[in-house]
Amino acid sequence: MPKIQTSCPRCRQPILAEVQQLFDATNDPTAKQRLLSRSTNTARCQACGYEGLMSTPIVFHDPEKELLLTYFPPELGLPVNEQEKQIGLLINQVVNALPAERRKGYLFQPQTMFTYQTLIDRILQADGITKEMIEAQQKRVGFIQRLLTTPKPEDRLTIILQEVALVDGSLFAILSTLIESAMMQGDEKASQLLNEIQQQLLQETEVGQKLLAQSQETQAALKTLQEASKTGLTRETLLDIISDLKSDSSLATIVSLTRSGMDYQFFQVLSERIEKVHEDKKQHLVDLRDKLLNLTREIDNELQKRLGEGAKLLESILSETNLEEAIKKHLPEMDEFFTQAVQSEFETARQKGDMVRIEKIQKVISIVEKESAPPPEVELIQKLLDVADESVRLKILEDHSTMINDSLLQAINSIITEGEARKQSPELLEALRLIYKQALRFNMEKNLKN
Repeated sequence: MPKIQTSCPRCRQPILAEVQQLFDATNDPTAKQRLLSRSTNTARCQACGYEGLMSTPIVFHDPEKELLLTYFPPELGLPVNEQEKQIGLLINQVVNALPAERRKGYLFQPQTMFTYQTLIDRILQADGITKEMIEAQQKRVGFIQRLLTTPKPEDRLTIILQEVALVDGSLFAILSTLIESAMMQGDEKASQLLNEIQQQLLQETEVGQKLLAQSQETQAALKTLQEASKTGLTRETLLDIISDLKSDSSLATIVSLTRSGMDYQFFQVLSERIEKVHEDKKQHLVDLRDKLLNLTREIDNELQKRLGEGAKLLESILSETNLEEAIKKHLPEMDEFFTQAVQSEFETARQKGDMVRIEKIQKVISIVEKESAPPPEVELIQKLLDVADESVRLKILEDHSTMINDSLLQAINSIITEGEARKQSPELLEALRLIYKQALRFNMEKNLKN
């Protein structure tokens, strides 16, 4: 997002802020979430501490829902013709990004939203989220804001006990999103405060204690699985671990991670155990078998659906005359299911001896690999991370001397900053710091020689 210079709404001091006016889900699947989470177009003033949304025109486009929404802040005080001009430029970008066959009538009848909140409500409504659900969500957000402005834990506890009815899974989901957003923006103070609030809610409320117990149970099961994997995880051991789980949430998590081990033989072992176990424990295992069958069926159905979407995307790309443009357009949608679809279709074409299709799929693979390749700077940083010896690193720096510059140093520094915000491995961060120091020294010596 581009940065612009504007004035702080509170103290009028000049500030830099990132601005995004077009949120188009056509090629950016994260656009909707960024807008809904209010993580964009936020002004932060270092002088007075102000933080809030900026007044900026917004166009939102969701081709799946055939939704084109516009919002122009009335406080900007611009005449209607100027508003239409600015909005029109954004709408043109939406239309131009779509191929002719995907341009439908709704694109030429954008819906005008008169407030920022009605914009958000309309997007949520299209997703099947009712007004009542929105109001409940707003109450949760307001509750979190009250907690954020209450510094003392004992005062926060009073508020928590007053609003305990708002503490549910959705509230913790909002908190997790806010924590992740604060970490990504490098706002350690906000991240720490949100974490403190989350921990207090987990410890002081019934719902929180239940979620905490489920999380601890899941972590314990994962640890047991990891230990068992070192010596060879058997179906019997997997069944023992799953049988001890008390919550459906933990069961669903473990099943999603161990689905490949739950084959016909696994269920045969479970059936044999049901036959042999004492009568008072039999019902528990019968219920467990029913739950496992339902969970594995749901996972398999979802996998088939995702594989079908991957195959559909591949066919859509193969039908285009310009493969490179088509791949660039759909690159954000390509995941492991698309990769599996490519492999499957390539094998089918090979068995049929369809040389034209084989050549086209090979071209797709080649372009995807080229477009997905990390930038040279990232590859170089990874190379440096792969070696621990300083002399070997120096040789790599010498071999890539032309790449050792301010841009590379900034890239390393950015990775370190983001890693610190995300609380990544201290060993990794220390290795990156050592690489930064060595690259900085190398760059300074190189500049002195020139």
